[in-house]
Amino acid sequence: MSKMKTNSGAKKRFALTGTGKVKRKHAFKSHILTKKTNKRKRNLTYTGTIHTSDEKNVKAMLGLR
Repeated sequence: MSKMKTNSGAKKRFALTGTGKVKRKHAFKSHILTKKTNKRKRNLTYTGTIHTSDEKNVKAMLGLR
């Protein structure tokens, strides 16, 4: 049987933490930034973790399951 391929889109968008959680970036930070407040743009800069209900699917796309 051939090797399982990693989803190319997922490997560009997600990264693992040391404890095995999956990090993600926030959306809505690429354009139309003039109408957004500085606080909102600043908070979108930082990474977050994906929801636990999505973790199984994302790890499968990354070839970790």
